[in-house]
Amino acid sequence: MSDCLFCKIAAHQIPVKAVHEDEHSIAFPDINPQAPTHWLLIPKQHLANITEAPYEVLGHLMKEAAALAKREMPGGFRLVVNTGDDGGQTVHHLHVHILGGRHMGWPPG
Repeated sequence: MSDCLFCKIAAHQIPVKAVHEDEHSIAFPDINPQAPTHWLLIPKQHLANITEAPYEVLGHLMKEAAALAKREMPGGFRLVVNTGDDGGQTVHHLHVHILGGRHMGWPPG
């Protein structure tokens, strides 16, 4: 999508400090971090949310998010996927929040 912020990041039209990148996804720091470490992992393919994502994309995102978090957040981490306006999704391009570096309370909010 031409007006999608995350599509522009995936296409390198908007620079970010990538913490991970491969042919299918890119991860970068969240601009409004909710934990000491807070990254976003996005597919390079535009998918509005998790309900549009095929199994292969979801599997890739979860595998990469877990590997990145395990390496950088040995004390534990949280993965969050917000979907839709009521779910708290503000950018309508599928993304996984990877949070760590502190104790994560429950319920999350």
